[in-house]
Amino acid sequence: MSNLIGLPILIVLGLFLLFQVFFMVKQQTAVVIENFGKFSSIRTSGLQLKIPIVQRIAGRVNLKIQQLDVMVETKTKDDVFVKLKISVQFQIIRTNVYDAFYKLQSPHDQITSYVFDVVRAEVPKMKLDDVFERKDNIAIAVKRELNEAMVNYGYDIIKTLVTDIDPDVQVKEAMNRINAAEREKVAAEYEAEASRIMIVAKARAEAESKRLQGQGIADQRREIARGLEESVDVLNNVGINSQEASALIVVTQHYDTLQSLGEKTNSNLILMPNTPQAGSNMLNEMITSFAASNLLGEEMKKENEAKGIVNKKRGKRKPPTEDFEY
Repeated sequence: MSNLIGLPILIVLGLFLLFQVFFMVKQQTAVVIENFGKFSSIRTSGLQLKIPIVQRIAGRVNLKIQQLDVMVETKTKDDVFVKLKISVQFQIIRTNVYDAFYKLQSPHDQITSYVFDVVRAEVPKMKLDDVFERKDNIAIAVKRELNEAMVNYGYDIIKTLVTDIDPDVQVKEAMNRINAAEREKVAAEYEAEASRIMIVAKARAEAESKRLQGQGIADQRREIARGLEESVDVLNNVGINSQEASALIVVTQHYDTLQSLGEKTNSNLILMPNTPQAGSNMLNEMITSFAASNLLGEEMKKENEAKGIVNKKRGKRKPPTEDFEY
């Protein structure tokens, strides 16, 4: 009977000793073993063995890459309070597990202190806009200082990132107003430029239209003059001199104009002399004008010829004078 009672006790004792002797270490983990409170060894992943009562597991060390987010509030060079979120990625060096376990009581607090120190030394040198533009410089400075300090404790700083920059609420509202005003200014400049382009294009179109209109009027008058010249030539060929031919053309156009006005039922009322005497007066005025013009031309021609003779006698030949059109 006593043997039956002692068997379960032996089984329980055996299982207890078995669990005290063997233990498991997970991947990316290291276990620190001590003999009666003194460091003995470091065990890596797999099934491990220790001596009960003599040896104990002092602690387990995580060998994975870890991340610590630190919020730092500081002031910029232009007296703006801003909060920065610094993300620090770090890892325990496998060959320095002893230092990481025994030299540093709280690695997170230590890293946080260094981040505060570096950020509050770098950011006050910058204006707010520079903090946004040069946040990578802040991250590099934090990583450099942390590496120099934490490598002695068995930690490797993999990367540091400035993941967030949060100015004061009033500052953000002011920045938003500035950005909105700047965008409105740019939009106004674009609208003004578009209006200027439209005005210039319209002015160019009007100038081109006026030019073409003037060219059309000039072409029209040129053709009218050519037609009149041909009419004078035709009349000259039948024995009518130039003055009479010109007068006849003027009278003819006068009566053609009267006929055209009479045919237009929607024309405005125009009062002008339409008696035969009016035509005679117009003819007399044209003949007088042509005669005066011819007389003036003859006198100027004689004067030029006289000047040419005098110059020839003096032996000074001057360039011919310009011809006048009559």
